Amino acid sequence: MAQDSISLTLEARKVTGKAVKHLRRDGHVPAVIHDHGKPSVVVQGKALDMLKTWQQAGKHHPVELTAGDQKFTALIKTASFDPKKHVLTHVVFNAVDKNQKVEAEIPVRPHYDEGNESSPAERGGFIVLSQLETIQVKAIPDKLPDFLEYDAEKLVEVGDHVTVADLTIPEGVEVETESEHSIATVYEPSAIAAANEAAAGEAEEEAPAEEDEEGEGEGEGEGEAAESETKEGEQPTKEAEGESGDKQESKPAEAKSE
Repeated sequence: MAQDSISLTLEARKVTGKAVKHLRRDGHVPAVIHDHGKPSVVVQGKALDMLKTWQQAGKHHPVELTAGDQKFTALIKTASFDPKKHVLTHVVFNAVDKNQKVEAEIPVRPHYDEGNESSPAERGGFIVLSQLETIQVKAIPDKLPDFLEYDAEKLVEVGDHVTVADLTIPEGVEVETESEHSIATVYEPSAIAAANEAAAGEAEEEAPAEEDEEGEGEGEGEGEAAESETKEGEQPTKEAEGESGDKQESKPAEAKSE
């Protein structure tokens, strides 16, 4: 289930902090490579190449990086996007050892019998709600699957569900998500409609209180993005201090497709 090898060539970057906005205007995306407690390597890459790599690799496929005379096998830790322009603004890579097991989030998707595009429940007019889009696994980098599947043909009647235990797991992959965690469940359409109406009513009643809480909590967590980029046993760098302000993490369109 693994894709072909993914490679990306990056350039050394001298610009840090707020000055990186000029890189983005010139069609480049700033990035940083964390390498097992060693000093972080600040780099940049062509915007189109970086976006393509993110769409192909997500957070689970190893990427072969070349940065000047240095080479790394890495996983993408975070990919940040501009919330208004929806363009990639920053990428954080974590270098990994090819021979050591690493943790990764793997997308989950349904598998249908040949000729089918939906489960028996959906063909019968019911609704299948997904409760889990990814699971946590551990494996050496080249054993990490691009996705994991469950047999959607088991979803027939209201109440039918599949769990992590129902996934087809390839050899060499350890699942760390609880096996009883539900992945998808069948519901009556009327039950979904009633639940949505009830939730809408509760939201209207609680709106004033939520506005107050939001005002009081404004600004919390602004330093968490920067902190998360330096938690690999190393000291914070100017990279983390200056570039985290406009980050909004997003998920890859291709990797999450179901």
